Amino acid sequence: MISRSLPLAGIRVLELGNYIAAPTAGRLLADFGAEVVKVERPGVGDELRSWRLYSGTTSMLYRAVNRNKRSVELDLRTESGRHTALDLASRSDVVIENFRPGTLEGWGLGPQQLDDARPGIVLVRISAYGQNGPLAAEPGFAAVAEAVGGLRALVGEPDRPPARTGVSIGDTLAGLYGAFGALVLLLHQARDPDSPSLPLAERIVDVALSESVLSVTESLVPDHFAYGIERHRTGGRIEGIAPSNAYRCSDGSSVVIAGNGDGVFLRFMNAIGRPDLASRADLAENPGRWALREELDAAIEEWTSARPRSEVLETLLAAGVPGGPIATAADIAADSQYAARSMIQYFDIDTGAGVRRVGFPGVVPVIGGRSLPIRSLGPDLGEHNQEVLTRSLPEPTEHPEG
Repeated sequence: MISRSLPLAGIRVLELGNYIAAPTAGRLLADFGAEVVKVERPGVGDELRSWRLYSGTTSMLYRAVNRNKRSVELDLRTESGRHTALDLASRSDVVIENFRPGTLEGWGLGPQQLDDARPGIVLVRISAYGQNGPLAAEPGFAAVAEAVGGLRALVGEPDRPPARTGVSIGDTLAGLYGAFGALVLLLHQARDPDSPSLPLAERIVDVALSESVLSVTESLVPDHFAYGIERHRTGGRIEGIAPSNAYRCSDGSSVVIAGNGDGVFLRFMNAIGRPDLASRADLAENPGRWALREELDAAIEEWTSARPRSEVLETLLAAGVPGGPIATAADIAADSQYAARSMIQYFDIDTGAGVRRVGFPGVVPVIGGRSLPIRSLGPDLGEHNQEVLTRSLPEPTEHPEG
């Protein structure tokens, strides 16, 4: 059962999502105590169950993204599934979905039907391009959104085709914005409970994957307008900032070093035995260092490549220079900082190849000094059919009716 001490205890969420984006929004709310009921297709479930599946029937990806939720099976294309979904919505504060725009409306589960079932409900809609505009009806996954949103053009080496980050970052960003939008509207309702509820159109959180990506590209677009600059891929660097890159060590591992602050740069160069670089006027400020980035990176890697990673990091720490290992999963599992904050939490799981002790990332952000505990991993398909679909559900929190 959900502890009443969790910040979102008492908030009920109906998740109609699939894949990563909407389930991430649901997971964030569930992590902090919301009761999240995840609707999945009968017999098939969320397709994420089979993504990155190495053995068994349910991937660790699904278990991680859908933790702290309940799973029920409903066919939303049928009249009985529609009726049950509306019944669940009538007892929910938030509905989250990530179907192509118009899909819910075609099933008789559009915003008006949901609002009729539960006046004041908050609806989070996540799609490739948003609910309106010339591209609204087009399909699109995070890979496309990362390209359209401007991120893909910035990732990779300049002499190679654009690369992708190793995770579906566009989906995760959209999920973060979806959860944030839901909380903004819930807070608005809670702060003024005696006023009429917002109009339905203002209770729809419209999250586009492409816009979520665009929002984290910093000054990509303003630089284009202000200076006529078209940014390009710079590999491990970030344009205009130096030295900041990944460097190889003698033991085959690598580190990232961010020695780009003016004062930090002086300490960095002295620490690696290059006071000549520390004293040069043309390297005193960042624009000059960026212009001479190749020279600087060569000097830095000459130093790192002659030393094991542990020695490199110890030297940087002693000099007050930001740096860290390029960590593998094994590095993360052994990291004392993560352990101190309970950021890797362990569960015994039947993986299909036997029961193993499996670590999962903890709850972010930390409240109270350590990660909140993960209450349960992503459930088996339909695990909570009996509990959710047959029980007498508690009434949801009160929303004012318009």
